[in-house]
Amino acid sequence: MTDTQAFPAGAPIPAALRPALEAIGRVARDLAHRIARGPLEGQMHAPVGDNADGDAQKALDVIADEAFAEAIRGTDVRWYASEERTEPVLLNPEGTLALAIDPLDGSSNIETNVSIGTIFSLRAARETGAETFLRPGHEQLAAGYVIYGPQVMLMLSFGATLQHHILDPETNTFILLDPAVTIDGGSTEFAINASNYRHWSKPIRAYIDDCLAGAEGPRACNFNMRWIASLVAETHRILMRGGLFLYPSDARPGYEAGRLRMVYECAPIALLIEAAQGRATDGTTRILDLIPQSLHARTPFVFGSAGKVDHVTAYHDLPDQEVSALFGNRGLFRA
Repeated sequence: MTDTQAFPAGAPIPAALRPALEAIGRVARDLAHRIARGPLEGQMHAPVGDNADGDAQKALDVIADEAFAEAIRGTDVRWYASEERTEPVLLNPEGTLALAIDPLDGSSNIETNVSIGTIFSLRAARETGAETFLRPGHEQLAAGYVIYGPQVMLMLSFGATLQHHILDPETNTFILLDPAVTIDGGSTEFAINASNYRHWSKPIRAYIDDCLAGAEGPRACNFNMRWIASLVAETHRILMRGGLFLYPSDARPGYEAGRLRMVYECAPIALLIEAAQGRATDGTTRILDLIPQSLHARTPFVFGSAGKVDHVTAYHDLPDQEVSALFGNRGLFRA
């Protein structure tokens, strides 16, 4: 084993994708070390400007983006598209792959020591960056995320199953824990930012109202609400113990299509969720069938246990009078 290897020799990774994933893994473990040192590494949460989509950048956002771009340069990756950059970058004109990446998801949580992460996906490269990335998510060759928490975990899928890896601090490599993770369908947890309730559409308000009504309501079940404000952390909790995540569109200016990016966040997470036998939609339509209209296009995002995502879709299909707030007789929607 050499320090250039992020995975053991026998890790179940396709040979054609291994160099790119090794590069991603090496940067991820270096970032994990830097994040673990926290303030000893300097003011990583210090604002340094805005990214390509107008969101505030932290110092660690820029550090992570530059590290991934540099590491991937020597691989078969032709196009590098990052949430932190305006346009895709041409790295290897002869390369056959393309990488879309959110180098540091949840960076608003850096100073609070909440788990943050990296989200990435690989797909076949085409002639231009737009031709490569403005395509449906089901064309992804691989997707994954790294969560920098008490343990550093990597969730990775090539479409059929979801692999669960952990970074072993003794060997500095990602060790496979489970080759086929599946989502628990019985969880009673859901994640949504309830402070935006007044801005949501009627179907989303009705769904949440019925969850909050508990055992006495139409769902006949008591639910627990979670909200971490880190997509990677929310996803990891759902993959480990089930549940539902919702970031819907709402009536505020700039939120008409939600806030999460289709290329860098939603499509990769959707591939992982489906590989774990869950579902991922924009509320009604499968995320992996959507085609982004721009590199930084946003979409509403609902994912988790299959039955719970289907419940949300069903609320959108109800007649308008049945999705008024606190409608008390939606007997179709038992937990």
